[in-house]
Amino acid sequence: MIRVLLADDHAIVRAGLKEILAGTGDIAVAAEATNGHEVLERVRAADFDVAVLDMSMPGRSGIELIKQIKGEKPKLRILVLTMHSEEQYAVRALRAGASGYLTKDSATEQLVAAIRRIAAGGAYVSAETAEQLARDAVPRTDAAPHTLLSDREFQVFRMIAGGKSVGAIAKQLSLSVKTVSTHKTRILEKLNLSSTADLVRYALDHKLLDESGG
Repeated sequence: MIRVLLADDHAIVRAGLKEILAGTGDIAVAAEATNGHEVLERVRAADFDVAVLDMSMPGRSGIELIKQIKGEKPKLRILVLTMHSEEQYAVRALRAGASGYLTKDSATEQLVAAIRRIAAGGAYVSAETAEQLARDAVPRTDAAPHTLLSDREFQVFRMIAGGKSVGAIAKQLSLSVKTVSTHKTRILEKLNLSSTADLVRYALDHKLLDESGG
């Protein structure tokens, strides 16, 4: 039996996923979590085969959470299941230690197949993401500027482009306003941009924002 830790802050999503997995016969949801703090509590308290992880939960989440999980439980396999498109986070999630990446509009069969493959030691990514990983393994001079941002810078960049203020970002990420402002300055420098409006245009041009705006 494949023991799964299911982490998503939406109860209706967790209920739907549990119903899907209950019908497989070989996959069981052994624990649930609604935020990053609970994920770490569950991971420290028990062993799981696969953690199915949403990228956007309250508290610590996303790339930071993946890195911390892998730091504490290196053998735990992680499948990211998120609303964020692959262009936004897939490569970064895999570099951080995830073994697979699926968007929430994927078919039920894909989710089940992904969990089974990851539990068996494999990886589950789209052909496009696999190609991106292969390209990134070769030094290139034509890489898009945003790919050179650190994971934290990329997170702050998307939040700014999504309309959040420096103060709101600082509060959400538990950082000082000064730290977020420093990140913003570095982001503008790395992308060779001069204003928040430029950041928004860049994000839209490179499809780095969700349709909902964040």
